Amino acid sequence: MTDLSARAGGTPSDSPEDLRASAAAALLASNRRRRRIRRWIAIGTLPLTLAALLFVGKILSMYAFAHQSITAYVADDYAGSEASARGQEFLNWFEPFKAPFNVGTALAGAEKLPDARAKLEESLDLATGLEVCTVRINLALVLERMGDAARAEGDGAGAAEFYGDALTITTEMPEECNSDEAQEQSSDPDRDVQQSREDLEDRLKQKQQNEQPPPEEEQEQEPQPSDEKLEELEDKLEQGTQERDQQQGDDGGGSGTDKPW
Repeated sequence: MTDLSARAGGTPSDSPEDLRASAAAALLASNRRRRRIRRWIAIGTLPLTLAALLFVGKILSMYAFAHQSITAYVADDYAGSEASARGQEFLNWFEPFKAPFNVGTALAGAEKLPDARAKLEESLDLATGLEVCTVRINLALVLERMGDAARAEGDGAGAAEFYGDALTITTEMPEECNSDEAQEQSSDPDRDVQQSREDLEDRLKQKQQNEQPPPEEEQEQEPQPSDEKLEELEDKLEQGTQERDQQQGDDGGGSGTDKPW
């Protein structure tokens, strides 16, 4: 009997082995395509993956360095606090004012006041919104201490200048710094921002006033004795000299020490 497909001019049907081989080849080709797709997807998403890992690592390091800085500061380890705070400066993308603020606060604790002032001024330039409140208070406190140091060295004019700069820092503080939101963002929750500002301003005004020299017209001149007073003093001195000479003659010319007047 003749095959109908052959009689109709068709090709003979594939054998089961050929079908299995064809299916296996198709499966392998499909797997290769999937692997290539996955590889290109991995290559394409690699930058995003690295960025995500860097983001998470930066956040974790920020909290770690901040915690170490605060812990060291509370323990009066200002060098350790400064070192931890400087660790926040690397890739300082989030809250950029925080790193120089923490460094400046640690330097102030170590009495490195000029360096602390520079860092806090840097922090103030980077701060926005309610962030400026705590920065301004700490900067004013550093300037006050610099004024105290100048006064202790006898530099009254320099002290008055520092007190004036500190007073300017506090008086230019935004009114929003008196809000509850500002208190919540304070670096020291136990310190009332508004009360600290008022107390600081009162101290600075008093210290600045004490260091200001009085106007020339108000400076009291030491009174000069009149001519009559001078003549009277000369007469008394001459009379006292004569009495001592007479007393020494009565005592046989003894050379004792004169008594104080």
